[in-house]
Amino acid sequence: MTRATFVLVGGGLAAATAAETLREQGFDGTIRMIAAEAHHPYLRPPLSKEYLTGAGDRAGIVIHPTEWYADHAIEIETGTTAAALDHGAHTVTLADGRILGYDRLLMATGASPRRVDAPGATATGIHSLRTVEDSEGLKAAFAHGDRQVVIVGAGWIGLEVAAAARGYGNRVTVIGREQIPLAGPLGDEMGTMFRELHESHGVEFVLSAEVERFTEQGGVVTGIALTDRIVPTELVVVGVGAIPNIQLAAASGLECDNGVLADEHLLSSAPDVYVAGDVANAFHPVIRQRMRNEHWANAIGTGKIAARSMLGQSAVFDEIPYFYTDQYDLGMEYSGYPTLARDAELVVRGDRTTREFIAFWTSRGKVVAGMNVNVWDVHDTIRELIRSQRLVDPTALADPSVELSAL
Repeated sequence: MTRATFVLVGGGLAAATAAETLREQGFDGTIRMIAAEAHHPYLRPPLSKEYLTGAGDRAGIVIHPTEWYADHAIEIETGTTAAALDHGAHTVTLADGRILGYDRLLMATGASPRRVDAPGATATGIHSLRTVEDSEGLKAAFAHGDRQVVIVGAGWIGLEVAAAARGYGNRVTVIGREQIPLAGPLGDEMGTMFRELHESHGVEFVLSAEVERFTEQGGVVTGIALTDRIVPTELVVVGVGAIPNIQLAAASGLECDNGVLADEHLLSSAPDVYVAGDVANAFHPVIRQRMRNEHWANAIGTGKIAARSMLGQSAVFDEIPYFYTDQYDLGMEYSGYPTLARDAELVVRGDRTTREFIAFWTSRGKVVAGMNVNVWDVHDTIRELIRSQRLVDPTALADPSVELSAL
């Protein structure tokens, strides 16, 4: 395969990681990366964290400097999209009509922000957050301070943006459909902890609420109409999740269901077409079910495994999902299997009132997920507990005097 041509459709972290891995593994054939954005690949997590708050700069989000791509003979076309895929002919047609042949192709088309389908949703002043331009626009809007900002969505993006907006001195209201923020991924108790964190910083929540329409004046948003009230606002940020970009894959006949379906090697339903990143809904051999994950660690992990699989190596994606968040003075890391943690027992080690603790989710005596909050240098041990699948004593798990490494 050293003289082959590999096409990477996507310009994010998954595609960049795949390109890097291909070269590290000795592939000296042609690598062509098709990036829809005008930029070289960059990191997205800082867009709702340090880049949005002003604590980080543009250089801090760049994955590789521009010259890295030329130095590694990676042909990258920015501002270019793929319009059609013919996996039978092994060709991809670009939006400008050019046709590229490939021996192996990586589908890493990412995801797009989910919209709120309500009247007035196109009014000026309604934002989403996905790109560096989105983050810069919000940063400029937040920097005025003392504005009424409404966040639609009480998930990770919504709460991180809420924290950033408060940091600039804005008044913030979070509207969520759920009764408790983050109850889905974390459960009621941990979700309540995050809500209380935000409330202690002056954020107001309107929960179990449904957006009926956006009010506007002269095309500019002025409020959000709920079932029982209108919440006035000068600025709206919609953070209600993301939808995998499957259009290219689906139109070509690839099997899709909440992403592009793939096996544990990240091979799609078509020969020589692999998937990685947000768009991949791949079989996970540990939990024996498909899993789609939108966090940055997944982009790195799937990018590496897809690249090795493209080279014919026996590579399997079996990593434990991981993500992190920074909100105000709270830093958190989480690893685990969300589907297994959903009905698991919560065990807490440490002081929840000071927000310095480790939370574990256990099922049938095994740790299936763990979250360290303002407690550091323990996450590798937590991941090892999950990976080992060994039985643990919940009393010892909750006891800070018992070393985690001894469990």
